[in-house]
Amino acid sequence: MALSEQLAPHLPYLRRYARAVTGTQTTGDGCVRSTLTALLSGQSELVSYLPPRVALYRLFHEIWARSGTVAGLTASGRPALLLSALEGFSITEIAQILQEAAEDVEHAIDEAQDAIEKELTARVLIIEDETLIALDLENIVRELGHVVAGKAMSKAEALAIAHAQRPTLILADINLGDGGSGLEAVVEMLRGFTAPVVFVTAYPEHLLTGERPEPTYLVTKPFLPRTLQATIGQALFFHSLRSPASIARTAASAQPTQPAQPTAQLGAAAA
Repeated sequence: MALSEQLAPHLPYLRRYARAVTGTQTTGDGCVRSTLTALLSGQSELVSYLPPRVALYRLFHEIWARSGTVAGLTASGRPALLLSALEGFSITEIAQILQEAAEDVEHAIDEAQDAIEKELTARVLIIEDETLIALDLENIVRELGHVVAGKAMSKAEALAIAHAQRPTLILADINLGDGGSGLEAVVEMLRGFTAPVVFVTAYPEHLLTGERPEPTYLVTKPFLPRTLQATIGQALFFHSLRSPASIARTAASAQPTQPAQPTAQLGAAAA
């Protein structure tokens, strides 16, 4: 089997991880492209004794480290937490990816979880048309110490709540059935204010192509509470790092120029 065929099933999920761990679609997808370029050009190789997926994520981390965009993130333990909670790797696999001792990985995950629990309380808008999933999201959000600003089952309802409550975090389904598009609802509400956005979808592959502006944070249905916790923590972490001037510039430049492409601003606005 050709290398490209061997890696193809893993690429959407590597993009998901790369965006979450770097905080933007642009940086994450760029590091994924650099990883593939290094492989296909023969400049780098996958570690032969590791499973292909583990070896691919390990090479991504090596390429990311060379990019100069890592800053202090690796020391924060967040990569280890995301590899565990978002990508489902075992402690042994994470140790192989990060090239660290297993006990150091466990310590890093514990530290990252503690940091997330200490983050500021967010006012959360939940956009979800399935009642049971919406209740599940509400319970998880409250258990994490956040406040539910409102729940919406349609685009119109979401826009009304957002206008009245100005949430500081948005959890949104992609498809609201007869209630419209969660993507379009988010794009419209973010014209008036900025907030990190986590999309919850049963089909993440559709938004992990790397071929167009796409969301930064994606959680797959069905989801585990710790997956949602880690993703919310990452979204709030990067949002808090951005200065007011940077937020204003992002909001101004993120207006969609083509109504038919509602995801145009999502990568930046959800960072």
